[in-house]
Amino acid sequence: MVLHPVILAGGSGTRLWPLSRQRLPKQFLPLLSERTLLQETLSRLDGMTVADPLIVCNEAHGFLASGQSNEIEKKVLSIILEPEGRNTAPALTLAALFLKDFTADQSSDPVMLVMPADHVIKDVQGFQAAVGVGAGLAERGYLVTFGIVPHLPHTGYGYIQKGKPIEGAQSTSDNAQGHTPRELRAFVEKPDLSTARAYLESGDYLWNSGIFLMRSSVWLKELERRRPDIARACISAYDNAQRDTPFLRPDSALFTACPSESIDYAVMEKIAGESATRGAVVPLDAGWSDLGSWSEVWEQGDRDAHGNVVQGDVYLESVERSLLLAHHRLLAAVGLEDVVVVETEDAVLVAHRDRVQEVREIVDRLKTDQRPEQGSPRKVLQPWGSYRVMEDGPGFQVKHITINPGCTISLHNTIGKEQWVVVKGTANITTGRTVQVLGRGESAVILPGASHRVENTGVTPLEVVAVVIIGSNEDKADN
Repeated sequence: MVLHPVILAGGSGTRLWPLSRQRLPKQFLPLLSERTLLQETLSRLDGMTVADPLIVCNEAHGFLASGQSNEIEKKVLSIILEPEGRNTAPALTLAALFLKDFTADQSSDPVMLVMPADHVIKDVQGFQAAVGVGAGLAERGYLVTFGIVPHLPHTGYGYIQKGKPIEGAQSTSDNAQGHTPRELRAFVEKPDLSTARAYLESGDYLWNSGIFLMRSSVWLKELERRRPDIARACISAYDNAQRDTPFLRPDSALFTACPSESIDYAVMEKIAGESATRGAVVPLDAGWSDLGSWSEVWEQGDRDAHGNVVQGDVYLESVERSLLLAHHRLLAAVGLEDVVVVETEDAVLVAHRDRVQEVREIVDRLKTDQRPEQGSPRKVLQPWGSYRVMEDGPGFQVKHITINPGCTISLHNTIGKEQWVVVKGTANITTGRTVQVLGRGESAVILPGASHRVENTGVTPLEVVAVVIIGSNEDKADN
């Protein structure tokens, strides 16, 4: 049986600020290795019998998903671009509709392996073995979820109550030991500490992983039965979608009108404990984490003899059990215990490791105050390359711009006077009907209101420093 991976990459990851931003959320960051979390998720499929994966993400991140897939030479079936995040149930529904169409000529009812893009699973073989167990059930029409075997009374996760073992369950994996599937009895909300301890002691509860296996037809049938409003909205948005390979863009107005709901709330919680609907949970003990906070990053990281996780240029003296990340300058710390320090180009976070869940309150306040630090990092990735704001003051802005080989910044109008200086490579700058070819050290001045575009026709990245002079600070806009 061939599984069809569906990668849900629409999360915001606000609790991992200041690294995770609205323009660059955590699934596109390399937090624990040289690969990003999305790339690790795609690589987790290696060695399995799977079709090309389908990615669902925000339309602002489509080029990130495509670019990061290409970097590790992973071909994707398509990338569905949500105009606005409406949670996981609508995202999965779009994927199910796409796969239903894609396999129609094959008379196939695809089994979807649904995985969030921002999770960590250290034991890949254990994960694949559990998927093999669940795949046999999904093929028979079960809606399968995976429950993480708990090792502590965690209050930050939802829990799944498991029921009786499912008779006759057969695995498609050669290593199914420890993954005996159970009936899905109940989903429960994040508990307080005493309740979490009781769950752990009972042995009847698992953490909710957000990973699923099911046939596309089974999901669509159950969604229509439980939440017909979501089903109708997604079908309408999908039927009116625009297709621009590899992207599929659902109708913006129709999809935005869809209710926002998770897979759990929309369907899975409602089928739990029902005899008429086949719900199953497969235990998974494979070094899983959703990296939902900086404390989770510390727990999953490689700790030194003092219990510290360190990245970047960091000097420590008498520091224990802490996470210290430096990305742009020297970070020195003395006499600290159980802290998180994350340094970026434009913001620094200092927090106690037990209070990192409150980072989202800081992000909310930054949004309220319209601070740019909540939305974009100083270095902003674009389909054509990237730009970094080097200096930003009243009436001016200085940017370092990198344009990838063969790429172009599309035609646009200036709002101020701009001077572009080439520091590396060769730039073709078109202003009106005039084309200038500039090499290292040469520059061009573009007057206010002039339409222009910049192209890199070379085989190496083009680097430009652009100085923008404008009438007032409020007039600035990103090119």
